[in-house]
Amino acid sequence: MAETSNSAANAISRGSRLLVGGAAVGLSALLAVAAWLQPDPQGLGTHQQFGLPPCTFRVLFGLPCPTCGMTTAWAHLVRGELGAALQVNAAGALLAMLAVAAVPWLTGSAATGRWLGRPPNASVVAWTAAAISLMAFLQWGVRLKGG
Repeated sequence: MAETSNSAANAISRGSRLLVGGAAVGLSALLAVAAWLQPDPQGLGTHQQFGLPPCTFRVLFGLPCPTCGMTTAWAHLVRGELGAALQVNAAGALLAMLAVAAVPWLTGSAATGRWLGRPPNASVVAWTAAAISLMAFLQWGVRLKGG
């Protein structure tokens, strides 16, 4: 009986399968774009390859923002340059690692209609987001102190 209830808990509805599959495609696209981009040697500004302006925070205040270097971190991570990714933006590197791990999980779950392993947990997602945000702000603080 426990197997049936666990099996039901892991089932994904048809509509949700489309969302889960869409999330897998979206994350795959982000990773593909990161692979296409060349990491900026300065550790930030990689996003300017899209024709976007420099970081507004940096332009206005002469200081990096908490997300400066995230695109560069993704570009390093997809090349297997973990150390460089962590150095330019540890939170961005962690997000990229989560994306790399999530793509096969989401793809397999959407394809089978069942969560591979455990279904997502809102508390885990919230705590993970909080931890990544905290990491970004801590690294930002270290940068502002000149460390």
